[in-house]
This record gives sequence, structure tokens and C-alpha cells, in this order.
Amino acid sequence: MTSRPPLPPFTQETAAQKVRGAENGWNSRDPEKVSLVYTPDSEWRNRAEFIKGRDEIVRFLTRKWQREQDYRLIKELWAFEGNRIAVRFAYECHDDSGNWYRSYGNENWEFDENGLMRRRIASINDLRIEEADRKFFWPLGPRPDDHPGLSELGL
Repeated sequence: MTSRPPLPPFTQETAAQKVRGAENGWNSRDPEKVSLVYTPDSEWRNRAEFIKGRDEIVRFLTRKWQREQDYRLIKELWAFEGNRIAVRFAYECHDDSGNWYRSYGNENWEFDENGLMRRRIASINDLRIEEADRKFFWPLGPRPDDHPGLSELGL
């Protein structure tokens, strides 16, 4: 079985590491790579879509990042206990017509003993923004360590 440290039970430090690792993974926009941090039978609720297993995760993320172009995400630890972590997040992207959006949300995560996420429950709201109102500026890929987080940006 693959192990994905840090492993539960989480501390403040290890929960924050897990959150930043997830953020970096999603900012890679690589569905296959991202799917490997989830259990083979992982269950998701993403908005009103229910997803089960890595194959469905890959299909979902492929569609997502085809639609959500120039995607950049910031996650922030909200709470943790045992094998569960709650995060808040925001991401910015544009559609194929050039319309920009900032999406805000909360996720509840549950991990197995190997540090793989077995449950992800996401609630997300979208806000249309002008390109001039964007706040997430870094080259595509992981957010640089010196780029402000959600709290620093007032989000």
C-alpha cells in the first residue's frame, strides 16, 4: 500500500503540510498525479457531483481543468482532528470566452491510516470578477512561498 506522509493523527504542523501539499498538487493541474493522493475507492461530493474512485477523479479533473483555464488555487487550514482536516480555499480561472471567476469554498477531508484521502466533501461558490480584480499572480504551478495566502489577501 502506498503511503502519503504526513500520516494521521495530524498535528497543527502536519495538517498544514497536508494542506499545502494538496494545494501544490492541484496547482499542477495533472489529473493522474493528483488522483494518486486519494484511496482507490475515494468518495467525493464536489458541488452537486458525486464521484467515486480514482478513474472518476481523473475524468472529473480533466474536464475541470479543460474548462477552468489558467487555474490558480490557494488553500488554508481551517481545523483538524485525528484523521480529518477542514480547509477553506479560493481559486481563480477563466473560461474559454475570457470571463474570469474567483471560486470560494470549504472542504472536509478524511484520511486512511496511510495518509490517502478517502473522503472529500466540497462546497463551492463562484463569483465573476474582472481580470483587473485578480489576486493570484504567479507562474502556473505551485504557489511560491512568498505569495500571500488567503488571510493575507483578505479573502
